[in-house]
Amino acid sequence: MSAATINTEGREFWEGAVSMTNTAQSLHSVAHIATPYSANPLDITIFVSCYNEQDTIVPTLEAVVEAMDVVGNSYEILVIDDASKDHSAEQVRNFMAMHDDLNIIMRVNKTRKGLAQNYYDGAFIGCGTYYRLVRGKNFEPVETSVDVFRAIGDADIIVPYYIARLRQGALMTFGGRFFNGLVNIVSGNRINCYTSTHVHLRYNVMRWHSDVLGRAFQMDLLCQLLAREFTCKQVPCRAVNLNAKIKRNGIVSGLSFAHAVLNIFLRRIARLVYSNR
Repeated sequence: MSAATINTEGREFWEGAVSMTNTAQSLHSVAHIATPYSANPLDITIFVSCYNEQDTIVPTLEAVVEAMDVVGNSYEILVIDDASKDHSAEQVRNFMAMHDDLNIIMRVNKTRKGLAQNYYDGAFIGCGTYYRLVRGKNFEPVETSVDVFRAIGDADIIVPYYIARLRQGALMTFGGRFFNGLVNIVSGNRINCYTSTHVHLRYNVMRWHSDVLGRAFQMDLLCQLLAREFTCKQVPCRAVNLNAKIKRNGIVSGLSFAHAVLNIFLRRIARLVYSNR
């Protein structure tokens, strides 16, 4: 038997008062049920994606560690190697052996799962209150990571946007600005950059993970959470390294973005319809 006290914003909406029998208490934690965002041993789980990154994975890990040393939050690094065909996993194991004092976990997939699936798997493996993806290609300088990680705790969602780039004159291409504006119109949001790697409450990633695969999965997740009134802080970042080469399939990326925009549009219509009932 349970009784719930419901608030109207963000994470408080999902908190409640819980009653359990003595028998049930041997299986469940009242705190975990009543306040699902609390009782995590670490501030953040940092998921580092890895697929054939033998030349960049160690510099990526070094940059994460350096940034977290500056920020001072408690953290763990979760590396998921997506069935790399090179020596990426060996490089990570060597790094782990040299840094046994750090919280580092690596899972090596037997078959490829893709970035989106690994991202959601990592949320279930981790134990941090917050959760963020860092790509293993070492394209994010330390100062950018520091800007983002310092904002942890200021809001439920941290959305970085780039005000300077290391190799490109324009802050965002025309296509990027057009697409960003389109998503804002469809969703009703005012987000500066949907394609950056956001920080979320890890519970939210597990609870509301998107069915979108490909590059747009984080955009769909972000819009879901904003629609549920989770708080958001947009953080201007000083640089992002565009020298890192990320291979993209134009058709697959287009389908991913189309899927996400359709999801966002249909959810908005559904909210309008059901809010009047």
